Amino acid sequence: MALKDYKEFLGLLAFGNIENLVIACQGTVAHVDPIILGSLSLIAVIFWFVVGTIGTQVAIKYARVIDFMGGLIIFILGMQTVIPILSHWIGL
Repeated sequence: MALKDYKEFLGLLAFGNIENLVIACQGTVAHVDPIILGSLSLIAVIFWFVVGTIGTQVAIKYARVIDFMGGLIIFILGMQTVIPILSHWIGL
């Protein structure tokens, strides 16, 4: 595994994940030192990049189960959001 194999993904590493945006927004609101926040964010991104790379190699044989569980979890979370709104809207 050479670094040149991942060269095309370096932009995603720095700018392409939503977690960085969330962390940056929360850090700005909390008045965190931007250098510390940026450093910790970069460490977190590199950590998840490594975990994702190794984890994908390990979990690829469970891809169908993972896809099903991900869809089911998204459905359940969506229902948890919609049901209270609908019950309030309908007046239950």
